[in-house]
Amino acid sequence: MSRWTIDPDHSVAAFAVRHLRVADVRGQFNGITGTILYDPEDPSRSSVEAAIDVSIMTTGIRKRDDHLMSPDFFDAGGYPLITFRSTKIEITGPGTAKIAADLTIRGISHPVTMDAEFSGPVKSPFGGETTMGFFASAVINRFDYNVRWNEVMEDGGFIVGKDVKITVDIEADLSA
Repeated sequence: MSRWTIDPDHSVAAFAVRHLRVADVRGQFNGITGTILYDPEDPSRSSVEAAIDVSIMTTGIRKRDDHLMSPDFFDAGGYPLITFRSTKIEITGPGTAKIAADLTIRGISHPVTMDAEFSGPVKSPFGGETTMGFFASAVINRFDYNVRWNEVMEDGGFIVGKDVKITVDIEADLSA
């Protein structure tokens, strides 16, 4: 089993949620931190723990970012971290897996299963460290995490959708 440290400079978690029922609003969190224990002989024995600093979220629109940081959404002051802790990894093919995990947002944990891809390891030409890549995606219901702010539209629909598409791109470096 080898230990890999998530590289916060080359890792990002992104989300997309339907706005006005016509288009997705996207945002991202840079600076993911955490550890991956990887077993190349039996990847299903691997595990991952990661944390995201909520305060570094951006959608590119300051007014929207401020609202998302408020208690209406992420409540960054009360819940500064989003955490992810794997509970089971099922290998589904060469370089693919399903990762079951506990995802905690606003202090509320729920199980989530992410479709994942992994690649590497490779030696970096910029210093010689050994790096692996991981990509994962899932859809969660934001109401499960008490992220419930919304407004009713004239036709009875809602401004913000309940389903949130999540993608995570991670580079992790082999720890010494």
